[in-house]
Amino acid sequence: MNWLIKGARIIDPSQHIDGQMDILIEDGKIVKLGRNLSPSRKKGLDSMELAGLVVTPGLVDMHTHLREPGFEYKETIQTGSEAACAGGFTAIACMPNTNPVNDTRSVTEFILRKATETNLVNVYPIAAITMQSQGNALAEFWDLKEAGAIALSDDGKPVMDSAVMRRALEYAHSLGLPIISHCEDTCLSSGGAMHEGFASTELGLPGIPGIAEDIMVARDLLLAEYTRSSIHIAHVSTAGSVRLIRDAKNRGIKVTAETAPHYFTLTDDDLRTYNVNAKVYPPLRGKDDVEAIKEGLRDGTIDAIASDHAPHALTDKEVEFEYAASGMIGLETSLGLSLRLVSADILTLNQLIEKMSAHPARILRIPGGTLRPGAPADLTIIDLQRSWTVSREAIRSRSKNTPFIGWDLTGKAVMTMKGGVVTYDELNDCHEHPRHS
Repeated sequence: MNWLIKGARIIDPSQHIDGQMDILIEDGKIVKLGRNLSPSRKKGLDSMELAGLVVTPGLVDMHTHLREPGFEYKETIQTGSEAACAGGFTAIACMPNTNPVNDTRSVTEFILRKATETNLVNVYPIAAITMQSQGNALAEFWDLKEAGAIALSDDGKPVMDSAVMRRALEYAHSLGLPIISHCEDTCLSSGGAMHEGFASTELGLPGIPGIAEDIMVARDLLLAEYTRSSIHIAHVSTAGSVRLIRDAKNRGIKVTAETAPHYFTLTDDDLRTYNVNAKVYPPLRGKDDVEAIKEGLRDGTIDAIASDHAPHALTDKEVEFEYAASGMIGLETSLGLSLRLVSADILTLNQLIEKMSAHPARILRIPGGTLRPGAPADLTIIDLQRSWTVSREAIRSRSKNTPFIGWDLTGKAVMTMKGGVVTYDELNDCHEHPRHS
């Protein structure tokens, strides 16, 4: 837990740091950053030469599905944590659509207990807004917060009742709990299998219009404005949503937003082969939507990039397209895909790290996203030149449902450190068995 990291390029947007320097870590905490640091007399200090690599605050994924309890055949907290480490994440926030739904203290405490046993990443439970995520009766927010929930969402299902959503925003605001909204008007999306457009028409598949998302984004922004509370919009996928959020920010509404790598990498044209691993929710959209997402990331309308890691077993996917489960895994490909935004000059590397570390931590009001002295030594070490191919055999998630298998990517997390303990190490060929305490 005591390290002197030397020679790396240190990027910490929270301190406006980008330069070659050293980091001194003692007792699992950042002690000092600077040039040519000398080893302290701390017992058991190890030195690590990382010239040519980039060290950042540990990446934070604010939207992932760990499936446990209830769907362990898809993913467990153990396997999801291993996938997170391999992807460069030191903290992940898990959504409540488990079985049972995380709408009670006992489920939140179970998740935290299992995460402590695994001890690979910091796991932050997100609890349900409504009981069983049915959109009717509010869950007991205070009890859930006291148990360890850090935010509230019915992700996977929208809160269709505007009065219920209004009360949720008011109640959550009084407790300092972020509300993460899955924006979908089910009256418009019901029965749809993919984005409504030319591709869906030609494929003969029922479509989900982009306005199904836009309408609910507009409603939630108006509710946030009316209640003088804040709202976070999950997995933004449409140009209309980007426009609405940008306008709301300009008007002073307290809104933040995230998108996922597949929404700025793929389009509905990628479904022409009926690839069930590219079937996600909300669905892949059109080219204009993808360009709008990129512009939203560039101008700051979209604050964060989250994986929306959604593991499914073969039995969930290997069926007719209309009946296949929606979602793809993303923890291990999120950084590599997002670095393409840097090579395309859409984001700087500093801006990307901010959207994958500092901003998610700030939105969720959790520790992390910084290398300030005194902060936990949660670090991600990235080799920007590392070329690699996404392969089924190397995936650590229990499920393999990704359309990116076979893709060649450049840039990869080669080491992850949580509290000064190395949890993933590709530099020393220890990646088959991640080290953890």
